Amino acid sequence: MSNQAPAVKVAAQKTAITPTRAENFPEWYQEVIKAADMAENAPVRGCMVIKPYGYALWENIQRALDDAIKAVGVQNAYFPLLIPLSFISREAEHVEGFAKECAVVTHHRLEMGPNGKLIPSPAAELEEPFVIRPTSETIIGDSMSKWIKSYRDLPMLLNQWCNVMRWEMRTRMFLRTSEFLWQEGHNAFETAEQADTDARKMLDVYNDFFTNFMAIPGFLGEKTADERFPGALHSYSIEPMMQDGKALQICTSHNLGQNFAHSCDIKFQGRDGQEHFVHTTSWGLSTRSIGGLIMTHSDDDGLVMPPRLAPQQIMILPITKDDGTAASVIDFCQKIANDLRSLGLRVAVDVSDRRAPDKMWSAIKKGIPIRVEVGAREMEQGMLTHTRRDIGRESKTTCSVAEFLGNVKAQLDAIHQNMYDKAMRESRARVFTATTLGQVKEFFTSGQVGFVRMPVEILEQPEYQIFKKDNSLSSRCLPFEDEGRMVLIGKSY
Repeated sequence: MSNQAPAVKVAAQKTAITPTRAENFPEWYQEVIKAADMAENAPVRGCMVIKPYGYALWENIQRALDDAIKAVGVQNAYFPLLIPLSFISREAEHVEGFAKECAVVTHHRLEMGPNGKLIPSPAAELEEPFVIRPTSETIIGDSMSKWIKSYRDLPMLLNQWCNVMRWEMRTRMFLRTSEFLWQEGHNAFETAEQADTDARKMLDVYNDFFTNFMAIPGFLGEKTADERFPGALHSYSIEPMMQDGKALQICTSHNLGQNFAHSCDIKFQGRDGQEHFVHTTSWGLSTRSIGGLIMTHSDDDGLVMPPRLAPQQIMILPITKDDGTAASVIDFCQKIANDLRSLGLRVAVDVSDRRAPDKMWSAIKKGIPIRVEVGAREMEQGMLTHTRRDIGRESKTTCSVAEFLGNVKAQLDAIHQNMYDKAMRESRARVFTATTLGQVKEFFTSGQVGFVRMPVEILEQPEYQIFKKDNSLSSRCLPFEDEGRMVLIGKSY
């Protein structure tokens, strides 16, 4: 394998994305999404249109995670979008947690008003309003109460892929939108021990997914009482650090105890012949994970996609000229693409009539893991030039097609590992361990960004509570690795 001059000469350019991360991280984030053509704001307040490239990523997330969920015995089902208000009202703590975010359907028909505009028909007011699901514990619980009669019906392990609505005031694409896509799992068990084991197990399923597909390292732990899911006994989460030092709660898993079983009347005849309430769990991951992927890996030239989820793992760029060789070069590229597809890889060939530099920058901004360039000279020699997105131009290499086909899977694995290691290295370097409130204050008032790991006892100090509020801090989790003795705090999305 030998390094040669680039197949395409590109004029010097500082960055493809402006502003840069250092200049304005929130604006940079929006520009990365725009440059990759992933999504755009919808005409409905707080909602987004997920464009084909962004949705292809979500589909790959679904496929990989769905396989992992089914591997632990969970079955998919589907439940209604509209939840009777009386269902939501059954669980007081749950209602309090979601009441301000609920969108409510009150009428079932429109009519023309006196001003010539459509209005809800006064004659079509619903006897009972419906809430557009903010989450489905109550309506799934209602079905479970009909399906579960005996301990022989347990455990019951259910998951659904769906959309939910939470009326957010401040929205940002993928990270926080009024409507978003997710999966929500709801399991029921005989004993309290089984339920807590399940909540922890599902967090491990998520962690395996983040590690092996998204290349995102995070802190696994239990949420503090003030951050716990409404109605839960225990909430567990994974908290990765974004490049700006803020936390993103990227998934959660909850041990709900018997709270929802009591409110939804989910009972079974036990092995002792007596009637008992089940113990339930719920767990979910949403399109917010795409926001986490962007903020963990991307750079000032755009997206950097983890190979195992990238809609296109390899983009081939035919470099053609008006010398009669264009058709042959394109045919040569299509043959390479077919050979790569036969290896099970996702490949595209850019046959647009754009200039070569524009094709290259498009592939870069979309974060495609490997970019391949082929011109007439490479075709004649049976060669190609390839570049890794995670490393950039320093990785540009020319080799034979056969050599590339022989090691491309290893290269994709190396890209994944490099992305994970980089994210791990950079995030762990910004975790500061404090033993006193003074050290906590010093960290956050000195302009540093990241997490502080501190003893849980500091949480209860009134002076800390004031400092926390004044500096927009929150408890992220009690890391499992610290066995509940320490808590991670920081700024978050």
